Amino acid sequence: MQWGTVRMLGAFLAEAPLDVPAGVVEFAAEQVGVDPECALEYLVRPKTAYEHAWEIRDLLGLAEFSDCEDLVRQFVAARVWASAEGPRALFDRTVVHLLEAGILLPAGITTLTRLVAEVRRVENARLHALLAQRTPAETAVALRALLQVPEGKRASELERLRMSPVRASGRVLASQLDRVSEIGHLGAGRVDAGEVPAAKLAALAKYGLASKAPTLRDLEPDRQTATLLATVRHLETSSVDDALDVLDLLVASELLAKAERAGKAEQLRSLPKLRSAARQIASAMEVLMSTAPEVEESVSLVEAWKAVEEVVPRDKLAAAVATVTAAVPQSDDDAAAAWRAEVVKRYRTVKGLLEPLLEVVAFRAVKAGEPVLAMVRAAAVMAGSRRRVGLADVLAHEDLIAGSWRPLVLANPDLSAGTVDKAAFTLCALMHLHSALRRRDVFAAGADRWGDPRARLLEGAAWDAARPHVLAALELEDEPAGHLAELASALEGAYTRVLDGLGGNTAVQFVGGKLRVDKLGPSAEPPLMGEFRDLVAGMLPRVDFPELLLEVFDRTQLAAEFTHISGADTSMEDFAVSLCGLLVAEACNVGLVPIEKPNVTALTRARLQQVDQGYLRAETLSAANARLIAAQAGIDLVGSWGGGRLASADGLRFTVPVANLSTGHNPIYFGRQRGATWLNVVNDQVMGLGGLVVPGTLRDSLFILDAIHTLDGGPRPETVVTDTASYSDIVFGMFAICGYQFSPRIADLGDTRLWRTNTRATYGPLDTMSRRTIRLDKVRAHWADMLRVAGSLTTGSVRAYDLIRMLQRDGRPTGLGEAFAHYGRIFKTLHLLQFISNEGYRRMIGTQLNVQEARHRLARRIAFGNRGQLRQRYREGMEDQLGALGLALNAVVWWNSLYLDAAVKQIRSDGFPVTQEMCARLSPIAYQHINFLGRYAFTRADPAAGLRPFHESASEQG
Repeated sequence: MQWGTVRMLGAFLAEAPLDVPAGVVEFAAEQVGVDPECALEYLVRPKTAYEHAWEIRDLLGLAEFSDCEDLVRQFVAARVWASAEGPRALFDRTVVHLLEAGILLPAGITTLTRLVAEVRRVENARLHALLAQRTPAETAVALRALLQVPEGKRASELERLRMSPVRASGRVLASQLDRVSEIGHLGAGRVDAGEVPAAKLAALAKYGLASKAPTLRDLEPDRQTATLLATVRHLETSSVDDALDVLDLLVASELLAKAERAGKAEQLRSLPKLRSAARQIASAMEVLMSTAPEVEESVSLVEAWKAVEEVVPRDKLAAAVATVTAAVPQSDDDAAAAWRAEVVKRYRTVKGLLEPLLEVVAFRAVKAGEPVLAMVRAAAVMAGSRRRVGLADVLAHEDLIAGSWRPLVLANPDLSAGTVDKAAFTLCALMHLHSALRRRDVFAAGADRWGDPRARLLEGAAWDAARPHVLAALELEDEPAGHLAELASALEGAYTRVLDGLGGNTAVQFVGGKLRVDKLGPSAEPPLMGEFRDLVAGMLPRVDFPELLLEVFDRTQLAAEFTHISGADTSMEDFAVSLCGLLVAEACNVGLVPIEKPNVTALTRARLQQVDQGYLRAETLSAANARLIAAQAGIDLVGSWGGGRLASADGLRFTVPVANLSTGHNPIYFGRQRGATWLNVVNDQVMGLGGLVVPGTLRDSLFILDAIHTLDGGPRPETVVTDTASYSDIVFGMFAICGYQFSPRIADLGDTRLWRTNTRATYGPLDTMSRRTIRLDKVRAHWADMLRVAGSLTTGSVRAYDLIRMLQRDGRPTGLGEAFAHYGRIFKTLHLLQFISNEGYRRMIGTQLNVQEARHRLARRIAFGNRGQLRQRYREGMEDQLGALGLALNAVVWWNSLYLDAAVKQIRSDGFPVTQEMCARLSPIAYQHINFLGRYAFTRADPAAGLRPFHESASEQG
């Protein structure tokens, strides 16, 4: 028994060696072949237990805690310095270290608890002192001044500086540039903090951003200075991102969108004139064509004009030609002339912004963006000068003044010949800057979202250290020859299997040379499935949503994952009740008013606001989700639904009727308002694994890989299913090299392309679809960079969204982008061939997407308040609210899984013939038995008393 306890628990139970579950005693007795009852005799001589403990200690080479206390302190100090772990996580990690290092745990748990707390306090104080000492006195004074409330104001200067913009306009952009400049002048970024781990600076910044000024004023001096320093350093980065967000939205919405609408309106207004002019020209042409002789004889021009003028007078015909010439672009690539002309009319919106933009934001460019940056700098000088600009001044930028920009810039009829239109040149430069920023050909040094993704790619020593682990995890090699040969062989085999099975595959047809696959119908249910489903549904207890959440918290100890933003654990009474109240307020979208109860300490407004500010945030919601995912996987019934290795990603759209930069227009989903998309990932066990907030309805496929790489918990998915959304070959390639099978549902296969590596092969009816060849040589040429991209993505160094945008330029892939595209075409073709030939594969994709759609319906049912609209003004607020909704969804799924499992076991014990196939068809997304409306009473159930009784009507039916 002592051998087992020391190896499992890291300590001897010498004082009470039998203080273990009875089953453990019986198991050990069976192993050594004795009667379990004889174990009681071991307690007759107490010293025997100690002697055995010492003997086992020496035999296993274990060390006493007292002899290694200094080593333990060093380990804890290193963890505190390098990570932002709270006391609980740090204690757990220390226990694991002691087990691994063969050091016995101290006799009392309080000994280790005090040691961890003491070392954490000392190391944090050392960190604060180091940062405070590195901060110049004038900078420290300026930082502390941020906590003061200026006379006549209601908020501190820190509160003002950390407020992000919610609208986009020229005035807002100017104010944001002033904010960037003001934050930069504080000097926090010039303080040398190189020795301090990024995780510690980030933790200090999060505390500073979330805490109110009075709280920060009460901190001891070193900690206050260190917190403010980290906070302002974070603001230096985020303020640049905020300013460029405003610029992006200003150009996209205030300039481009309005100009396009104005251009279209002008076209509609000119349509009657254009129709009349076209009719006159057509009449003249009909006369001219009828006048042409059928035999070879000449007709004089005078006679032809005479015939034409009898139908259309010459002056009216000339006017009609002029009308058509003005309305129709001179060339196909000049169709943007109308909106560009409208953009120039909005010059005053941005006239004075380029110069401060370049002064405040440190723009950098790759080679492709250098001409754009040079043009923008020239435009800023011109915009700030009153002198006229001649052709010689813009000659260096002639290549960028193309298409319909050329006449606008160089041939303004209102200006003298040879004079450049400064307004048109400035707007032309701004449009190029906007496109280059989105491609990251031009980027902002020191920014995060608008920074250079290439700089975040692993390289040098960091890549050398990570490469062996990355290659082993992804099962790839430095030399791609063998890997590509295997893929080529797999592709050829897939073609062969599809062709061999076409004769017996009645779902596949070729109509007019185009492939068509019949839609899947519902699969046949096993006998008695309807009766079984009704029995189970009828047994589920009826419960109010707050009570369900409280039961989930109590049974899973979920409140332990909600640590304070400072890293400390809470000692609040009924802390779980406060958390559940906040989850109901956020997930149901009803706010605090229906939740707060002045006579309940845990539900007073002050308590709810305190918990909301200090405990409910993205990190704690993610940790709580991870605990729920792991807990649900341990329920017996859940294994019938899947192994957790299949996941789907889809977006749930929310209208956001308030000003918010992280939203976008889409009349299909949001009408005249703006909105955002919650891109969430769900596994085949119906648990949400995580999600991202996407502005508007940007292409989901650009964000899915980022969502997959930032999951809250659960096993790593092997297959990722998506709906029929826009996807590209590059996306397929990036998913494949990161070790995922990307499996989007294909709505229409008629125009789909297949790709081949064997140019001489004949694929019968698939030949017309597979005429294009995969260039493996391009993959081989860029393989080293592709591996580095994969390593950077899997380690979280860079975002996939930024990389995908960077790998394309003006709709055309770069060299590395082409390599990813050709690599992705292998896996895209393999997916399509399997989709064509394998009904089970198609049904698996459809089933998983149906699971996600059902989960979204439940999300709509929960988030019923405010007509289902989000009213958060910042991305962080939307992320926290949707994170709370995700946790609430998982809580419902976990609770349903628990009671479904109990109901199935009860029905089986009653003699009903339950099969595995029947269990697989049950769903934990049912919600008819849950009341989300009207009552928010937080009444606890007793977990020790067992599960709630089944619904009475179900028992009566049984």
